[in-house]
Amino acid sequence: MNKIKGMRWWMVGLVTAGLIVNYLARNTLSVAAPTMMEEMHFTAKEYSWIVVSWQICYAFMQPVAGYVLDTIGTKMGFAIFALAWSVACAGAAMATGWQSLAFMRGLLGLSEAAGIPAGVKATTEWFPAKERSVAIGWFNIGSSIGALCAPPLVVWSILHGSWEWGFLIVGGLGLVWTGLWMWLYKHPKDQKHLSNDERDYILAGQEAKYNDTSTKKASWKEILRNRDFWSIGIPRFLSEPAWQTFNAWIPLYMATERHMNLKEIALFAWLPFLAADIGCVLGGYLSPLYHKYCKVSLFTSRKMVMVTGSLCMVGPACVGLVASPYAAIALLCVGGFAHQTLSGALYAITSDVFGKNEVATATGLGGMFGYLGATLFTLVFGVLVTQIGYSPLFVVLAFFDIVAAIIVCLLARERVIVTQAPVGAVATA
Repeated sequence: MNKIKGMRWWMVGLVTAGLIVNYLARNTLSVAAPTMMEEMHFTAKEYSWIVVSWQICYAFMQPVAGYVLDTIGTKMGFAIFALAWSVACAGAAMATGWQSLAFMRGLLGLSEAAGIPAGVKATTEWFPAKERSVAIGWFNIGSSIGALCAPPLVVWSILHGSWEWGFLIVGGLGLVWTGLWMWLYKHPKDQKHLSNDERDYILAGQEAKYNDTSTKKASWKEILRNRDFWSIGIPRFLSEPAWQTFNAWIPLYMATERHMNLKEIALFAWLPFLAADIGCVLGGYLSPLYHKYCKVSLFTSRKMVMVTGSLCMVGPACVGLVASPYAAIALLCVGGFAHQTLSGALYAITSDVFGKNEVATATGLGGMFGYLGATLFTLVFGVLVTQIGYSPLFVVLAFFDIVAAIIVCLLARERVIVTQAPVGAVATA
């Protein structure tokens, strides 16, 4: 059997592709929203209810999805949810009004909830601790690439056919990825193309809790009673509204506040998500850089990355101070970069403090808190945006992220014990 060098990076690439399709499915709506609102005759307030239906289903399903992944495994669990979200996305093309659209988006939220927990779980299986933030940064760019690809794809669908085409195309892409996932993904212990040197390198750099096969899976109650969870859950509640606001409202903001047409939206709406891609990757590399050059622990370096991202959120808070729509887009780009930088750091912290049989559940519970925060903020956003505009709400988002970083710094505790590398382990696998 031929061995493939750097097999762990091929696996994270497969996870990234899944996240691209996942986020492409959720962002299809925001780009098509101006056209759909005109054709279906629903308002910004009703649009916020459509967004909330996805968010609240996603929120409550995240811990369930994480528990399923910890129970039946990464491969089968992710495949089941991916198949479901592909069908739900395509089904939105059958919507005839905002109520039926909200129903289909709710189903999409239920099925997409496994995306991030599956990604975090896969990286804990395939990567040593020192590389995990980098790996999470790379798979997390899938969220931004999906959002980046949505504007040109959906606008092309509208101009050459109808908005329904966008949902059908993305649903089809999801089915293709599900097949690839079932064919290609395997746990390191089952991957025959993984070299012995790379397997030893992965295992030698993982915490003892990941190598202990006797570790029992913690229940939801046990995780919720853990102080470390609240150091993650509260920051998720505060920070997630920013990213969901970017995903759901940027195209509509460009159309209503900056008076851009459909083609201009296609040209510029993806830029904040390109910046978010950079934030995902750079944020992943910042952790080992801080660890090396600032002489701090790996865990402390994760906190420093989150602080860096939260401070950069001052950029979108200033969007109301600029008259140029292009300057506004630039500030939103800073926001995309900032959020994904701190978000990746928070996922890395989660993987540091929870074991292999509970990391997906903990990630899912944290995601639930995050999307509950996003849901509440969206409800407020849908009402206030027509009364006070977007600018004050962007200021609030920046404040939330800064408070989230402070909470992580104060509450999160280092509990990582890395096993010593065995003699002869190859450190450059």
